[in-house]
Amino acid sequence: MTSPRPLPDGWVAVVKRDCPTCVLVEPVLQQLHAAGPLTVFSQDDPAFPAGVTVVDDRELETSWRAQVDTVPTLLRVEDGVEVERTVGWLRETWEAFTGVTGLGPGLPDHRPGCGSRSVEWGVEAELERRYGDRVLTSRAVELADLEDDVEAAYARGWTDGLPVVPPTEQRVLAMLAGTTRAPGDVVAVVPPDLVECTVEKVAVNAVMAGCLPEHLPLVLAAVEAACSDSFNVHGVLATTYPAGPVVVVNGPVARAVGMNSGGNALGQGNRANATIGRALQLVVRNVGGGRPGEVDRGTQGQPGKYTACFAEAEDGSPFEPLAASRGVEGDALTLFAGSGWWPVVDQRSRTPESLARSFAASLRGVGHPKLAIAFDAMLIVCPEHGRVLREAGWDRARLLAELETLLTVPGTGLVEGADGIAEGLPAAFADSPIPKFRPGGLLLVHAGGTAGMFSTVVPGWVSGSGGSEPTTVPISRS
Repeated sequence: MTSPRPLPDGWVAVVKRDCPTCVLVEPVLQQLHAAGPLTVFSQDDPAFPAGVTVVDDRELETSWRAQVDTVPTLLRVEDGVEVERTVGWLRETWEAFTGVTGLGPGLPDHRPGCGSRSVEWGVEAELERRYGDRVLTSRAVELADLEDDVEAAYARGWTDGLPVVPPTEQRVLAMLAGTTRAPGDVVAVVPPDLVECTVEKVAVNAVMAGCLPEHLPLVLAAVEAACSDSFNVHGVLATTYPAGPVVVVNGPVARAVGMNSGGNALGQGNRANATIGRALQLVVRNVGGGRPGEVDRGTQGQPGKYTACFAEAEDGSPFEPLAASRGVEGDALTLFAGSGWWPVVDQRSRTPESLARSFAASLRGVGHPKLAIAFDAMLIVCPEHGRVLREAGWDRARLLAELETLLTVPGTGLVEGADGIAEGLPAAFADSPIPKFRPGGLLLVHAGGTAGMFSTVVPGWVSGSGGSEPTTVPISRS
């Protein structure tokens, strides 16, 4: 990074010869040079324009630092600081701006400008790398000229089994533009190796996952949540149970970054959904060392361990947003340790009472129909099922209360050996009514397309202090 060169006082113009409007106003610039002081920065030809003081800006440092996106741009500078600017050519504006009358006699009154070279595709990222104040500290890996960068990532164990985007310096710097946090800020200590993970390291993995810069604040929040004591990502990794982080996003940020909360929200096809969840998994793998066959001991695993991330459909929902129900308003995400997902098919229930019984019947199978309290669950209610609840005035509390009643059963049918099944609760529970879920252990979310009466159950991992707690955190760009 070079030290910035201060702008000269007076009028400063930024132009390029490859711009018809800049060529048009060459005599105007000569008039201003005579009235002075005027300094012209030329982006492509230090001999243009003629008859004025020209500074060679072919390296585009001044254009980038001054955030010029259109040429010609005319600035007024006092004590090295810009105080005013105008873009394009408009005689009336230029005369008022400079106090010089009679500019450009015979020229058209107005012509729009052209795009600055500093904002051309690929150039802006290189200028950020060259002149920006964000300096990367991650170790650079040099590849041989004939080495394929995608295959190199496989060979070095950086992937989740799918190709990754090579995290070049330009790409990482562009990703860091998604947050105002310093690259060196520590986001979390990532298990299992308990490695400090900086904003820069998260950005590297977000690039590899295919994220856009606007996704980075969500990935940062997900990493913070995953590495909290409450979520316990180390335990989620080390268990042989097929658990993995499920990310549910609430607030205006979901729409702003293009997340899907509607049709196929739980499936493929949406970049934000796919890459935000994937970036979290890559951080755990590449920074924390959580690799399958090592600390990750899943017996069978499940596809959600690649990525599991979606937005809640808040419009038309019978429920308040999930994050708000957990005490975090606005932009926020909730992490849930979920396993394989299964559908709840009910196309006939037109009353909330009937629908609740369908939900309860499906939820009994979480973990095992004869196991209770140990496992949490998430019920993702589709809009058509949500409409049945909404029209009947059932909110989150009402449905949860009904499900708790329906899912509390005599212990006699749940103990070991009952119904000829060895699995079950200890015999001491036989004389008591047993709830399927602990208090707060069932999460309700609203998502999906507007056609199809298919909701989804996401079974959770071991709940409570011995396992993982659903964890909700705010999302912030700073």
